Amino acid sequence: MNRLFRKYHRWLAIICVLPLLLTTITGITFPIAKAMHQRELAGFLIHLHTLETFGLDGVFPIINGIGLLGLLITGIYMTSLFRERRVPSKPLDF
Repeated sequence: MNRLFRKYHRWLAIICVLPLLLTTITGITFPIAKAMHQRELAGFLIHLHTLETFGLDGVFPIINGIGLLGLLITGIYMTSLFRERRVPSKPLDF
């Protein structure tokens, strides 16, 4: 089962890396551009951050959220937090 979750986690990571990277980079650079009074650049970054530029502003946060939830669930499962612990057996006395 752990191998299956690793497979799903790997595929989700490959699929989600670009949208999450875009969201992270534009989210970091937007306040910097705003603080430097670069209105045009800040406006472009916020449109790119939400993908409003391509008309995906309603779907993009949902895609990011579902991808992050999937990565979180598969990642937590792989940490073995939810596995039953084995009870050590008593050594045999001869």
